[in-house]
Amino acid sequence: MQLLLVEDDALLGAGLRAALGKAGFSVTWVKDGKSALDALEAHEFVAMVLDVGLPKISGTEVVRSLRANNNPIPVLILTATDTTRDKVICLECGADDFLGKTAEMEELVARLRALVRRAGRSSGALCVGELRLDLDSHTLTNGGEPIKLTNREFKVLRALMEAAGRILTRAQLEESLYGWKDGVDSNAIEVHIHNLRLKLGSSILRTVRGVGYTISRDNA
Repeated sequence: MQLLLVEDDALLGAGLRAALGKAGFSVTWVKDGKSALDALEAHEFVAMVLDVGLPKISGTEVVRSLRANNNPIPVLILTATDTTRDKVICLECGADDFLGKTAEMEELVARLRALVRRAGRSSGALCVGELRLDLDSHTLTNGGEPIKLTNREFKVLRALMEAAGRILTRAQLEESLYGWKDGVDSNAIEVHIHNLRLKLGSSILRTVRGVGYTISRDNA
């Protein structure tokens, strides 16, 4: 699930991106309100975690701008100030939830998943042929047999299963894995595809030379 994180504190932002990545989100991290609006215009995200005190455009103004343009993306405000008045202001400007920065990561992840479910953006599981990828528990079975995946293998396979029957380019897979602004290892996608083939069988994932990769709807 593609998630937008907007946080100007470098240390906190890096920690949040790592933790949310381990929880199964593909995180794009930006550090100011203008970059957040630019990212939302260019890409689709299932939810946004948003700081209030941001450079250029504040978090509350970002939310007001989104709602004025009828963008329904779920927004969870994450801020150091968590008084009742602060909560009221954030919720009235259009945010969906509010959490203090001292909250446990487990609670943040649970609230995000709840927002995504309420927005109807998570289907629970993806099924393609004999493959079943559970989006909540991060587990994969092939014909009922469990298969262990690394976090990045899970993200690559999820992107391919969501696009079953279509070809995804390397750039599209890189975006699902790293987010649109992150650095990318030169051969990372090839490595993950190779490892997935070892685990699933060579016939399930197909390379379309010069174009990208695909998985057939029936695994044939």
